[in-house]
Amino acid sequence: MPMTDRDLAITAARAGAAVVRSRYGTSLARVEKGGGDFATAADLEAEQAILDVLRAARPDDTVVGEESGRGGAGTTGRVWLVDPLCGTANYAARGMLVAVNVALRAGTRTVAAACADPFADEVFWTDGTRVCVRHSGVDEPLTPSAGTRLVDVNLDSPDPYDPAFRARRLIADPRFLERFRPRVVSTTLAVAWVAAGRRAAYVTDGDLRDSVHFTSGIALCEAAGCVVTGIDGQPLHTGAGGLVVAADEETHTALLALLDGQPLAAPGR
Repeated sequence: MPMTDRDLAITAARAGAAVVRSRYGTSLARVEKGGGDFATAADLEAEQAILDVLRAARPDDTVVGEESGRGGAGTTGRVWLVDPLCGTANYAARGMLVAVNVALRAGTRTVAAACADPFADEVFWTDGTRVCVRHSGVDEPLTPSAGTRLVDVNLDSPDPYDPAFRARRLIADPRFLERFRPRVVSTTLAVAWVAAGRRAAYVTDGDLRDSVHFTSGIALCEAAGCVVTGIDGQPLHTGAGGLVVAADEETHTALLALLDGQPLAAPGR
């Protein structure tokens, strides 16, 4: 029986995660991309492992890899988005906060996605309806919660010195610090953590449409019932772009008010 898209996404993400784990702590050649961005040999090898899995199972689909670009026959209208190592700077500094992202787009919908944590041996996955984390072969449904009060803020946006860069302004706002606790994980694993109840929210600027980094995490959060919008509260991938994903409406409303410089409602009201 052919592998389902969900299982293929999980298998591909796990193949990439195995490479990331095996290369951890070794001497890694760097490939400079410009603007301070770079890839390592682990990024390239992990992406190749993922591509091998996807191309063997779905040779007619398009595959877009962060490092290798667009490839595949492209006759089905389906596109796999592959981020082999999200958190390369963390990894190169021997940090373990990284993710391996694999998502399948069919038209405008993400119909399968997986986000693997190579070092916790967890894979967060969705088939567009169910959303779970798989650990030791067991799937556990994800339930968002704002209980941690931890909000991850992406400071790796294209131009953090731009006056319009609101993520930076957010964490400097004393009202934000009174209500939430900022975190900067520097990997989209933190987006999956919102779906899992390990983060109350995630905020970033930037254009995220068809992003190899963000598509998996966004799909997980949408399937889990999180509140997912652009940075102005607009429909995702429109207007100013960006992302505010929150475990619940109250958290989302509070973050939008802070981002817009508006007064805050009291928690629980």
